[in-house]
Amino acid sequence: MARITFIGAGSTVFARNLMGDILSYPELASSTIVLHDINEERLRTSEIVGHKIIETLGVDGKIEATTNRREALAGTDYVITMFQVGGYKPSTVIDFEIPKKYGLEQTIADTLGIGGIMRGLRTIPVMLDICKDMEELCPNALLLNYVNPMSMLCWAISRASSIKTIGLCHSVQHTAHQLATDLKIDVDSVQYRCAGINHMAFYLEFQQNLNGVLTDLYPRIAERATQFPMPTRGDVERSDGGFDGLSDAVRYEMFKRLGYFVTESSEHFSEYVPWFIKTGRSDLLDKFGIPLDEYPRRCERQIEGWESLRTRLENPESKVRVVQSMEYGSGIIHSMETGIERIVYGNVPNRGIISNLPFESCVEVPCVVNAQGIYPQKIGELPPQLAALMQTNINVQSLTVEAALTGKRDHVYHAAMLDPHTAAELDLDQIWAMVDELLSAHRGMIPEALFA
Repeated sequence: MARITFIGAGSTVFARNLMGDILSYPELASSTIVLHDINEERLRTSEIVGHKIIETLGVDGKIEATTNRREALAGTDYVITMFQVGGYKPSTVIDFEIPKKYGLEQTIADTLGIGGIMRGLRTIPVMLDICKDMEELCPNALLLNYVNPMSMLCWAISRASSIKTIGLCHSVQHTAHQLATDLKIDVDSVQYRCAGINHMAFYLEFQQNLNGVLTDLYPRIAERATQFPMPTRGDVERSDGGFDGLSDAVRYEMFKRLGYFVTESSEHFSEYVPWFIKTGRSDLLDKFGIPLDEYPRRCERQIEGWESLRTRLENPESKVRVVQSMEYGSGIIHSMETGIERIVYGNVPNRGIISNLPFESCVEVPCVVNAQGIYPQKIGELPPQLAALMQTNINVQSLTVEAALTGKRDHVYHAAMLDPHTAAELDLDQIWAMVDELLSAHRGMIPEALFA
């Protein structure tokens, strides 16, 4: 039976969801799940939750826990990464507060922008250390990565490691569900074809299938885009803490401009482009409902609620409810273990899959999964306006990966100066000074070669 290792298992809520997903499959119910984290207290809570999931499901799976990463990786079949380097304090606070001194505001800062660049520089070395251990201890294991910045990490792995990897995000399937809700139709009747880069993939087709008859849903989305108020997102079950009413006005605006609907949330997408967050333009924030400092707010909320959540999860009298999530990880493992074929959306090296994006970039595309492996599906050319927009983000990803792998500090400046949001707000001297301050603040968590 499969041996599955979670790296960063102290992310208890997310680990709970994935453990429940995996052990709910009868064919995976006897799997061994190995939990690893450097935080012993959080790890202990996740271990307790794992045993409760086994009890709830009545299965004979096994839960192991260790703070020794090499021990966790030895002989495993699958590795699922879900960690954050530097945590909320100090790293996330640094990523928001220093740019703010220069007049640069952000919403999430985990994917692109100056916050995404810094998170990439912190995380790529750790991810490659994990891959190095895997090459020695479990060279045939599949790495399923949930860590951001997704594209930068998967790109770095493809350049610097032999480990088989797929990057996983829930934005494609979640957005499809949200659009179905907006249109008041059954989500099970929706089928789509989507492609692009992580957090900037677009539905090339979005259709309803009723008894084999396909209907293009884009005209209905266009109609919804003219109606007010705009849909809002968020619910209390979200593991990222985003359960306040979050406007989706940015994505609907981009749909009106580009003709295709993007998968990433409005609060995320607003900081990937130069048009929505601008100094002195509070009217734009109001019009599009853009929540500045949204990620720190979520972190504070989660920290505030952690002790009561931990007490509830660890209470011997309480049960853990298991509800299947929409995450792809368990389905991939199930397909590879059973041979039952399914399609997931994953982040993989492009290598010609999307012909008008760089060959070496990381793309998010449909992938067929079966017992033989993961097979990304050919897309061909994207509409030129979509490829052009993605290229602005790929530039930043490429230069950040280059800086992390080579230790060339100049490429950090280059990544920041070419970031669409940063470039729209700051001049070159401000960008250089901000990068210097950020690098100094993160010293000890980023490659020391950047200070040579």
